[in-house]
Parts: sequence; structure tokens; C-alpha cells
Amino acid sequence: MPAIILDGKKIAAEIRAEVTVEIQGLRAAGVRPGLAVVLVGSNPASAVYVRQKVKACEEIGIHSETHAPPQAVSNRDLVALINQLNQRDEIDGILVQLPLPSQVDMKQVLITIDPAKDVDGFHPMNVGFLSTQLPGLVPCTPAGILEILKRSRIPIAGQEAVVVGRSQIVGKPTAMLLLNNNATVTVCHSKTRNLASICRRADILVVAVGRAGMITQEYVKPGASVIDVGANQVTDRREFDKFFRGNKKREHSFTKNGSTLMGDVHPRVVEVAGAITPVPGGVGPLTIAMLMVNTVKAANLRRGAGIQELSKV
Repeated sequence: MPAIILDGKKIAAEIRAEVTVEIQGLRAAGVRPGLAVVLVGSNPASAVYVRQKVKACEEIGIHSETHAPPQAVSNRDLVALINQLNQRDEIDGILVQLPLPSQVDMKQVLITIDPAKDVDGFHPMNVGFLSTQLPGLVPCTPAGILEILKRSRIPIAGQEAVVVGRSQIVGKPTAMLLLNNNATVTVCHSKTRNLASICRRADILVVAVGRAGMITQEYVKPGASVIDVGANQVTDRREFDKFFRGNKKREHSFTKNGSTLMGDVHPRVVEVAGAITPVPGGVGPLTIAMLMVNTVKAANLRRGAGIQELSKV
């Protein structure tokens, strides 16, 4: 029996509807959450992501503004911009779109963001809050993964979870969230031996490595829930045929656009898994939805007990 397809678009729409109601309550109290996005240069993919985020803000009532320093911006000037945004009370969230140009010290820029406004959840203080289960801002994609599991009624507590990938953005925080929800968690990476046998133990398998179709059927325990975080553009005809030969819908898209988007999980894993996220339409929509959640959460935290007071405990 084919796997249940976990519809990220539907779940994201539910979350955005809930956030919209919360924003209406805040605005009735005289507070409009605000998000500032910093986009350096003219990277086409980054520009698309920023437009999607700004559009989502407009649709649910969050004030948003985009700051677009030139590609040649100095590290000092970018840090100065972040500090200006830190001081603005009407800005609740600051997001720096990655990647940054080589002359910029990414770590310095990200650590300059006020942790109370760090809606990406990358600041070491928020990482610490996540590890100690204190209120803070959690990275958007991992938070979205948890929402997919919970809203799809997939058990987490007591389950064996395997996370393939150890990035600061997805792998590590996802592992921490699963652990905080009482899963038994293994994190795998490029140095892991016997990767397939470890993955086959997983009741929940999360894959975030950036390699198209890397996880094949032999990696997946029958009935497992598979969360595919990958987003890989396939442009080579031979590679396309390897994964999608005979798929008329994909064939039409590939012929029209010269490419198709796929995850890190081979399409035939649907024959083994119990549930799986599609690419596109799985984890991706949740990332933007959780950015909206984090912006509202930041507005609430900054006006309540807040991260700044928690940091003094």
C-alpha cells in the first residue's frame, strides 16, 4: 500500500489561519507585529524566497519591510544595519536571507541580531533555550517538521528517530526538538558508517542532506514516516529519467521548464514508507508559515516576560 502523503500546503494554511486570528487580537490591543528582511545583493533564488515571505506577511497582517544592501556591502555596514533594526521597537523580527557574500562574516552578522528578534532561531541564546526547553525562537524548518508530525497524528514519544544531516539550520535543531518530544534520536552525517542500516531502524526518518534521491528504499523501514527536507533542482535529462521516467506530470513540468524540483528521498520510497512528505509541497510551505508564527511569538515575548528577562535567570 503506498504511503500517506503528508500535505504541507494544507497544514501551513491551517497554521496561517491560526496566526491571522492571533494577529487580529494583537492589533485590537494596538500592536502590529513587524518583520524586517535583509537581502544582500541580487541572488535570484534568495529574491524569490524573500518575495514569498513578504507576500505571506501582507496576507495575514504583519508589517514587513525589505532592506537590500548592495552585493559589495562591507561587514561593518551590514552589522550597523542590523543594530539599527535592533533598536526599532516596531520591528519584532529580523531575518537575514542566506547566503551572504564572501566578504561578510556570516557568524558575526547573525550573532549581532537581538535574540529577542531572531525569528530564524540561529542565535546561540535561542539555541540554548531550545536545548534547555525554555521559551525562545526555534528555527522555522525544524519547527515546521514538528508541526507536520503532530498535526498528522504521527507518534513521536518513544519512537526511534533518525536525522540524516547535522546542519545548524535543520539537522541539529530537528534532532533537539524530537528529543524534547521524547523520541530516541540518532543523528547521521557524512562520516556515519552503515548509514542504510541505521536509517532502517527509524520510525521517523528526517533527511536534510541536499543530494537528490540519495535515500532509496533500502534505507527505509516499512511503514516509517519519512520527512524529506531536500530541495534539489534536477536539470539533467539522464538524471530526470533515473527518478521520474513514466511520470507524465513530472515529464510535462520538465519539458516546459527544463528542470524539476525533487527531494533527498527517491520517489520509489513511497512504496515502502507509511507516510511521506512530497517535494514540492511538503516541508517548504511550513518554513514560511513558521516564520509567521515566530514573528508573532517574538512580538508576544518582547512585550511579556520576553527573552531578555529569561536570559537573566
